[in-house]
Amino acid sequence: MTFTIAGAMPRKKYTESSFGERLQNLRKSRGLTQVQLAEAAATTQRAVSYYETEAGFPPAPAIISLAQALQVSTDELLGLKPPKAVPAEDDPEARRQWKRFQMIATLPERDQKAVVRLIHSLVAGSSLRKNTSTQTGDRHGR
Repeated sequence: MTFTIAGAMPRKKYTESSFGERLQNLRKSRGLTQVQLAEAAATTQRAVSYYETEAGFPPAPAIISLAQALQVSTDELLGLKPPKAVPAEDDPEARRQWKRFQMIATLPERDQKAVVRLIHSLVAGSSLRKNTSTQTGDRHGR
């Protein structure tokens, strides 16, 4: 029986969907530095760098804190679901609106449902006015 020993261990190849790349992409898409993310997640910049460079995988409580700080689900952070799109940094108005929308997620569930009901009623009212104006032949919606 013959044994051969490799000269070196093969390097682990990370795909684009590796945890570290996902973490870094999410952080950058939200316009955060490692220090800002670390403060928001109650950890250190060194830990964020460690996770981003694939030197180590964070423990479960750190994953939860990072997901909350990045305003994504843990499923999105872990790559089980695709992350929600974020407006480009060169579109400040879209980013402002996106941030306002993301603030809804921080509300209690009861208030979130109230916001959804309000949006549904506004959309329904808008489509009702649109249908009424087209039936009367008024093109300006008055």
